[in-house]
Amino acid sequence: MAVPKRKMSRSNTRHRRSAWKASVPALVKTVENGKTVYSLPHRARVVEDSQGNALFLEYKGRRVADA
Repeated sequence: MAVPKRKMSRSNTRHRRSAWKASVPALVKTVENGKTVYSLPHRARVVEDSQGNALFLEYKGRRVADA
């Protein structure tokens, strides 16, 4: 494990920490069976039955995995 050779000043530490910013995820809005659904682009989405139980994962209209 790397160990710093010298102590990092408070100013440098805070400057380094403040450079990282969280970004808002880009959501895609789709309407399915009269319900508005927001999902992340290029990610598999969960297909649920009428009770809300997860059935399988779907990507680009194809079944890719069991849930």
